[in-house]
Amino acid sequence: MNTNTSTNRKDFLPLMGTDFVELYVGNAKQAAYYYQKAWGFEPVAYKGLETGSKDSVSYVLQQDKIRLVLTSPLKPDGDINAHINRHGDGVKTIALWVDDAAKSWKETTARGAKSYLEPKTLQDENGEAVISGIHTYGETVHLFVERKNYRGPFLPGYKKWTAPTASKPVGLKYIDHMVGNVGWNEMNQWCEFYAKVMGFEQLVSFDDKDISTEYTALMSKVMSNGNGRVKFPINEPAEGRKKSQIEEYIDFYNGAGVQHIAVATDNIIETVTQLKHNGVEFLYVPESYYDTVLQRVGEIDEDLAPLKELGILIDRDDEGYLLQLFTKPVLDRPTMFFEIIQRKGAKSFGKGNFKALFEAIEREQESRGTL
Repeated sequence: MNTNTSTNRKDFLPLMGTDFVELYVGNAKQAAYYYQKAWGFEPVAYKGLETGSKDSVSYVLQQDKIRLVLTSPLKPDGDINAHINRHGDGVKTIALWVDDAAKSWKETTARGAKSYLEPKTLQDENGEAVISGIHTYGETVHLFVERKNYRGPFLPGYKKWTAPTASKPVGLKYIDHMVGNVGWNEMNQWCEFYAKVMGFEQLVSFDDKDISTEYTALMSKVMSNGNGRVKFPINEPAEGRKKSQIEEYIDFYNGAGVQHIAVATDNIIETVTQLKHNGVEFLYVPESYYDTVLQRVGEIDEDLAPLKELGILIDRDDEGYLLQLFTKPVLDRPTMFFEIIQRKGAKSFGKGNFKALFEAIEREQESRGTL
């Protein structure tokens, strides 16, 4: 990674991490309650009628470095309503934390990105922030957020928000990666977009030989920015005997979009135990998975019994191992879900678990009648 190309790529769009993820939802107040009580997020900021926002309401929640924004429309018609009608609840914005939002917009639009928001300075009594944005796959957008001169709870236009009862964090630390599902034969197009427009490089790729079961298959490539803080795997469907999970997603989401958000923890057993206690539902992994898993991955620090009881998957690469578990979809449509991941050195994405994972997803698809 010491070639001139890599160095130049890293330089033109330095990203400090994921700033926030915004979901357009039908009822932001109730969604905020769910993420507080089930996921342990804490209230941070609010924008709505009381702050002068007449068209939409937004609740901002945070757990360690993970920030969610939940936005609902206050009037009929308009872009937010159209998004919810078409896609159901889902991710609209993946905001990236930058030092210079105007430069980030100029660099990416000069390389072919379609502008979503020209650089705009927002101000209030707590200072100023600059935001800009570009379009990506489907109706998903990236905002560039520059907040070095802002001291408020979130962004200008928001006020501090406290909830009547406290949330109990479950140990989530940061966003490890976010996965996009795109349509047939679109994966390479979007990987090229991230390479050319944003200077990302491909970490790894999986084809339908790696990711297939008796029924369904998909292809995936993982794109990462220079410092590795922002990673976007991109999935597309592949030919299989029945409908793949990617096809099911695209059918119900009506196009490309964010399939799942992977959130990191330092203790997956404690985190998943608490999430299950709070009512979060996870995919079922058959007990037979654990009969041979240690032969495949070797010695691990954790006792196998609690991992088996919770259904946590294990995989190893050259640099260590990882523990991961996937929720069922957290929305009414079978679209977006979360992954809980604990990395013990591994830099990979659980290739050895794909078969077990996709068979678990297929059991869910079968119950929905969409396999």
